[in-house]
Amino acid sequence: MAVISEQIAKPDSEPRLLISDLCRQLDSYLDADQVREVYRAYLFSAEAHEGQQRVSGEPYIYHPLAVAQILADMRMDYKSITAAILHDVIEDTGTAKEQIAKAFGEEVAELVDGVSKLTQITFESQAEAQAENFRKMMLAMVRDIRVILIKLADRLHNMRTLGVMPPAKRRRIARETLDIYAPIANRLGMNNMRLELEDLGFSAYYPMRARILAEAVKRARGNRKEILSKIETAIKARLEHDGIPGHVHSREKHLLSLYQKMRGKRLSFNDVFDVYAFRVVVENVDTCYRVLGVVHSLYKPVPGRFKDYIAIPKSNGYQSLHTVLFGPYGVPIEVQIRTDDMDRVAESGIAAHWLYKGGDDGTGGAHARAREWLRELLEMQKHAGNSLEFLENVKIDLFPDEVYVFTPRGKIMELPRGATAVDFAYAVHTDVGNTCIAAKIDRRLAPLRTPLLNGQTVEIITAPGAHPNPSWLNFAVTGKARSNIRHYLKNLRREEAVSLGRRLLDKSLLSLGVAAAESSEARLNETRLGEIAASYGMKTADDLLEDIGLGNRMPMLAARRLLGSDEAGEVSASGGGGAPLVIKGTEGMVVNFAKCCRPIPGDRIVGFVSAGRGIIIHAENCKNIADFRSRPDKWVDVEWEREVSGEFTAELRVEVANQRGVLATVAAAIADMGSNIENVGIEERDGLNTSIAFTITVHDRKHLARVMRRIRHIPLVLRISRAKS
Repeated sequence: MAVISEQIAKPDSEPRLLISDLCRQLDSYLDADQVREVYRAYLFSAEAHEGQQRVSGEPYIYHPLAVAQILADMRMDYKSITAAILHDVIEDTGTAKEQIAKAFGEEVAELVDGVSKLTQITFESQAEAQAENFRKMMLAMVRDIRVILIKLADRLHNMRTLGVMPPAKRRRIARETLDIYAPIANRLGMNNMRLELEDLGFSAYYPMRARILAEAVKRARGNRKEILSKIETAIKARLEHDGIPGHVHSREKHLLSLYQKMRGKRLSFNDVFDVYAFRVVVENVDTCYRVLGVVHSLYKPVPGRFKDYIAIPKSNGYQSLHTVLFGPYGVPIEVQIRTDDMDRVAESGIAAHWLYKGGDDGTGGAHARAREWLRELLEMQKHAGNSLEFLENVKIDLFPDEVYVFTPRGKIMELPRGATAVDFAYAVHTDVGNTCIAAKIDRRLAPLRTPLLNGQTVEIITAPGAHPNPSWLNFAVTGKARSNIRHYLKNLRREEAVSLGRRLLDKSLLSLGVAAAESSEARLNETRLGEIAASYGMKTADDLLEDIGLGNRMPMLAARRLLGSDEAGEVSASGGGGAPLVIKGTEGMVVNFAKCCRPIPGDRIVGFVSAGRGIIIHAENCKNIADFRSRPDKWVDVEWEREVSGEFTAELRVEVANQRGVLATVAAAIADMGSNIENVGIEERDGLNTSIAFTITVHDRKHLARVMRRIRHIPLVLRISRAKS
């Protein structure tokens, strides 16, 4: 077997990395047989990558070996180390997944495949390729969480060696790291990795800002040493006086955190850097609360700045007590108090428990929370329309500034800051979210759009026939809520499009001279309809009907195919001729009413087929339809049903005398007539008169006439008219 030298030089005269060094490190916690398996994987990978080089010019095998080293530092299991060494062989060499499975087992092959990008598929854009690769990795992560740990180690080493890349690629990779991979590391509680990814990403994306900030930190550090030493000594002395064993460490904010605070709160460097941070690590939870009392007696606490993450852990399993104190000379001191176990979880997150969790069914806090997040990811992926939407939903979930609320039974629910009652409903269960109609917050009725605050008790009121409202997307915050609402609306739109497609097909059959009974029989020949759908490259007859209903395919052409004739006749392709299509007003999202003329029942109307939107209904006298006269194939004869239910919008122009209270008087008159005001626009004409535009809801022309008559009788109203276009 041809193998490159085990000694691989790092660029810039860094110490050489040896496979023997990795094996020696693995010997400290793995069995000898497992270490030999890792070495065998190294030989396999070295042969597969032979002749390949990285952009820096070094042999490619250095990269997988460095990734394995990062995982070894986290004391990961041997299969993770093996997969790390092999992680690029599927993507970058001619090696197949089956070869890895045969040589190292199915489990290792699945890990390697989970990290590999989709290189065989052509995507329309870089964003789509990135999103689809991310979705593939996330789904593999749901099956085995070690996939994301290998990917994070891979990304960390790539970020450490990013300097050799062209500037544009460097910024793209840095942005991706800051947007996706650092937040994932944070979500999994891997604080050390998150901090390094953030600092490397910040330095690559904003090199000038990072350099200036680093120099400012270096200059200011000397002035802080004396104060830091004094505070640290005071805390240690008080702990010793009270007989509490523990370690006290001073901490320094990393660059990205400093930059974000300066930018977000518009603070100067001195205002942000003038916060002194300390960590106290003790033996057990009881001692944590004793230490809290000790530091509060030593320095006065700042009101409202205490957080108990031990009683209510963060979503990534992080536990600690946080408090802010008034220190000497009035400087603020931030103190974190935690146990040794909590400290280990805080730094390494889910990886900290890997050796102790006993396989994939561990119940440790970090693992339980990670698996709960993964279950939510799986649900989001099922409901996402495409990979870009899935990536958007995951990004939303990766930036949670937590709010903790309670169910009526006292269970704590964690949601991102800004989450509403709708987000809470979907967090409880998808069915609860889909059927919610109202909420009680602290036993008081509140709108579903109400943002939630820490400590509130939330109860969701549901109704069996209720459904998600499209307007919820305007205020829903969590990825789970948004993906479920979108999923429901897509299904609803499909049902409506299929129904409209059937009606349009019926109309086209009638216009071709087929009797009503024959039309029904021809349409209901699902086998024939399915064959036509297949000829268009569709799976089912419903797919064809949906395409017709959405205006993507002409119903006349489908009708001719259904009758066994493809010849174009005298009738227009839209189905002109025959009885007009009846508009009920309840067709949903596939029949839209034009905002330029706002047609209402009683108006003479025409329909225009718009690809992807269905039918747009215009008033017959609308000025804008002149632009579409050149497309007669797109027009559909339509008419209102005799009994139309529902509300429709109309616009009124009201000229009034410019006097106090006139707007309230007109608005009250509209409300008295059972109409709702959706929008009001005021345009002052001169000092005496004012023109007001009202967008109101009415049932039909008769209802609108009654509203206008009532407004006309108001003494201050000079003129009223219905506005069109």
